[in-house]
Amino acid sequence: MNRNILSNKETRLFLILGGFFVTSALIAEFMGVKVFSLERTLGLEPVNLSFFGQQALSFNLTAGVLLWPAVFVLTDVINEYFGMKGVRMLSNMTIALIIFAFISLYLAINLVPADFWPTSHIPPDLSAPEKADLTAKVGDYDHAYRLVFGQGMWIIFGSLVAFFIGQVLDVYIFHRIKRITGEKKVWLRATGSTLGSQLVDSFVVGFIAFYIGAGWSLSLVLAIGLMNYSYKVFMAVVLTPLIYLAHYFIDSYLGEEVATRMKKQATG
Repeated sequence: MNRNILSNKETRLFLILGGFFVTSALIAEFMGVKVFSLERTLGLEPVNLSFFGQQALSFNLTAGVLLWPAVFVLTDVINEYFGMKGVRMLSNMTIALIIFAFISLYLAINLVPADFWPTSHIPPDLSAPEKADLTAKVGDYDHAYRLVFGQGMWIIFGSLVAFFIGQVLDVYIFHRIKRITGEKKVWLRATGSTLGSQLVDSFVVGFIAFYIGAGWSLSLVLAIGLMNYSYKVFMAVVLTPLIYLAHYFIDSYLGEEVATRMKKQATG
């Protein structure tokens, strides 16, 4: 029976897309602890914009933005072929797995380290100046582990709430547009659903994590949310051709008859 299930192209497609969807979202959560300068990474000077009374704003983004665009694309592709139920199932499973991962990390963080481990990253054969330099950067391995993986509870809660709301909105907007346009204008429903859902997502996570959790001013949260949303708008437009490319390969893999039937069932 297992062999028959896995030999079904529709099942295999759902497992592959779902695997990349869950993995991308989960890894993005852990990558997100690092904040980087987009402009300086590209060899440019910061843009220094001003919104809501906040000066010298630039694109300082969490590293999670490297993978979240993949989640946007996968959401639309899964929506196209497996409908609301498919996206909701994967979204709920992703949230549960993120919670499970953070609970597991919390337990790992609170384990008492072995005596040698906090300094195990410092090779014994280094010269005294090299040891001093490395110790100044990361003196205690266990402390660094706690800092990197011990994200604040408000950030975790905010990202989960934002992800859930964003996915619900994405599914709703996607199918509303598809019912109006039919099978045409893939770019409109893909881009429109992403822009609508991420408008809410970009501000919800900041409001919960930083306005409520860290006491930031509302103007600062709104300004940073707008900077993040402008980046997501740009990425949604840039990645639109990938949606068409994914449709081409999936339609070729499934065959025209099966692909057409799945899309109709997904809309229904």
